[in-house]
Amino acid sequence: MSQQDASQRIETVRALAERVRALETSRRLSSHDMLATGSSLLDSLLPDQGLHRGTLVEWLFARPGGGAGTLALLAAREACREGKTLVVVDRHGSFYPPGAAFWGLDLRPLLVVRPTNDADDAWAWDQSLRSPAVAAVWGWPYPRDEQTLRRWQLAAESSGAIGLLLRPESVRADPSWAELRLLVKPIAVERSPGEASRRRLRVELLRARGSLAGGVVELELDEETGRVIEQEVRHGTNHTTSASRVHLAAQLAYPTPRRRSQRA
Repeated sequence: MSQQDASQRIETVRALAERVRALETSRRLSSHDMLATGSSLLDSLLPDQGLHRGTLVEWLFARPGGGAGTLALLAAREACREGKTLVVVDRHGSFYPPGAAFWGLDLRPLLVVRPTNDADDAWAWDQSLRSPAVAAVWGWPYPRDEQTLRRWQLAAESSGAIGLLLRPESVRADPSWAELRLLVKPIAVERSPGEASRRRLRVELLRARGSLAGGVVELELDEETGRVIEQEVRHGTNHTTSASRVHLAAQLAYPTPRRRSQRA
């Protein structure tokens, strides 16, 4: 393939992506439907400078406790500012409400659900995302077939709730029903004695439905004050790479999940 042919193919994929994006998001572009993530730097990474209500967002983690859950919780905090309920689906009892309150989450509209089996776990996600009284659903969903994930996406779309799904990095190559897929990894930083306790995170936009993905930002979580410290943009917003182009083409061709993954 000549360089000219390759360039034309890239432009065709880009134009198709823009068209698909316009069709998918035209009904929810009002400011009321947009949510901040809790970090202006992270907002700048996203195609529409924030999150859309009525969608699923996947926060992939390399290991539990690596910061993805906290960032997703900050987004939940923003979603619940108008007083609607946050549902936490917590099958293993690992959610710690005082820790959530430390990061500014109002615990009054909080509902924690602790299912004991796969069927109840799937039902809790589905019913919570379907409820117009729910602003956000946060948790670690168990591996699901494509019909279940599709049903969750439609449930969120019908109610306006946002699903914040914490999933292992092993699913990153899988097609997805989520509007956004973000990979969160902790970065080791040497600190002097007495320096503030902070966790530095690297956040990469792996997938943006109907748009070219790409772009990396770094930020820090101040664990003494409960604040997000903005750091830097590594590759700019919506940085396009050959890998992201190929991934988009695969998504357009195969828009449903093809295999299951295990919870880390």
